[in-house]
Amino acid sequence: MTDSSELESIIAADEPAVAEPVPVKKPFDRSIVEGPLSSAVWKIAWPSMLTNAIGGLQGMIDHALVGNLVGFRGNAAMGVSIQLWIVVIVFISSIFIGMSVLVARFAGAGEPEKVNRTVYQAFLTAIFMAFGILAPVGYFAAPYLLDLVNAAPEVKTEALPFLRIMYVGSGGMLIFFMLGGALRSAGDARTPLVLGVVMTVLNIAFNIVLIRGLGPIPAFGTMGAAMGTAIASGSVALFALWKLWRGGWVVSFPRVGSWAPDWGVIRKLFKFGLPAGIQGIAMNVGGVLMLSFIGSLAQSAAAQAAYAVSYVQLFSLITWTSMGLMGAAASVAGQNLGAGHPDRANTAIHVAARFGMAGSAFVGFFFFFFPQQLLAIFGMTDPAVVQIGTQLLHVLAFSGIFISVALTYTGGLQGTGDTKGPLYISIISQVAVPLGICFVMKQIGVLEPIHIWVAILAGHFTRCLLSILRFSQGKWRNITVDIETTQA
Repeated sequence: MTDSSELESIIAADEPAVAEPVPVKKPFDRSIVEGPLSSAVWKIAWPSMLTNAIGGLQGMIDHALVGNLVGFRGNAAMGVSIQLWIVVIVFISSIFIGMSVLVARFAGAGEPEKVNRTVYQAFLTAIFMAFGILAPVGYFAAPYLLDLVNAAPEVKTEALPFLRIMYVGSGGMLIFFMLGGALRSAGDARTPLVLGVVMTVLNIAFNIVLIRGLGPIPAFGTMGAAMGTAIASGSVALFALWKLWRGGWVVSFPRVGSWAPDWGVIRKLFKFGLPAGIQGIAMNVGGVLMLSFIGSLAQSAAAQAAYAVSYVQLFSLITWTSMGLMGAAASVAGQNLGAGHPDRANTAIHVAARFGMAGSAFVGFFFFFFPQQLLAIFGMTDPAVVQIGTQLLHVLAFSGIFISVALTYTGGLQGTGDTKGPLYISIISQVAVPLGICFVMKQIGVLEPIHIWVAILAGHFTRCLLSILRFSQGKWRNITVDIETTQA
């Protein structure tokens, strides 16, 4: 779009105006740093919550299809594989936490050039790590990782091809995560929602065909769920890259300057993102070791299936929506700190926490009173699986409240640049506390499923308490964020 000053200079020079058309760039939403805080948080939160809920629904549909067509061993295979996949993905995605810290600050300060440079450098780093490291290493390490979690032989048979496809085909998902984080941090949460819905619809369509087969296409079973995810996310990623290059969103690739890696920006991405990556690894390594304890139980296959459905899938109704609130808390707090409003940033986190408590309590009601009906959706009818799954859902009904509040305060800390605090908290709450309880119970007697479920509850309570205390210290108010300005 050409403004009046540019038109006047063209007329004065008596030269023809010949320029490549560029789509109009959306302005930053200033209501996040100037309007009512509840509205600002909710504006970012509800599309993010809905995006994550839809993504979680897609995973549930996959589990329901596999559970009814393959059996509970297929559910166990997917649950174990996804846990192993997340361990690595969370570390690579840590650069997106660093990116979000920078983007939120620069958007709040009204500096679009720095926003776009940050997004492009995050893209370059993610692509290298996805295809240069994750794909080859993940493919060859997959069988050893499954041995690490004591996957039963029949579970490992289903899990190995699923896990390998997830590692090799993760590039599209990483680009989607990067784009969603950049847009939300800049104040646009609706575009990731639209893209997430499209990806989920494609994923469900591909999985229905690939899991059960259709016409000349054979039934791939559990492996088909991974294939559908890779194809759907890859398709959306290609569109996103075209859009980032063409422009028109609130963030885009820069149109001036060098296209080479900017090591100054990349160092900042890792400075703020690496603690979050180590935090994610600590949390998920704790989850993998927890799976090892589950694998050592007398009814290991039944317990793994119950864990995969109850914790990995059904609990995502709480964690995915809470992660949407975490992203909203990070964006609103980061933008307000960038705009010079630390008190607004502080209040925004308390507002997000109240939203989280209400949502998790609502879902927890169904966990506590209707566990068997929820498990039946996934084909969980085996008496041993239903009994263990019901125990876990009863515990998760309360655990969800603690983790929801903890995640909103984690978002506040990370969004303002304090990514080290959540790292230390996660090591204590997600590794030391639950694994310590399981170890002690195994040493003094026979480890039972309920002991593991209570250990999970204790870890979530600890994380909630420590996150609130860390945020209340207020050290995040003095964290500075900046990069050098590029000369056009």
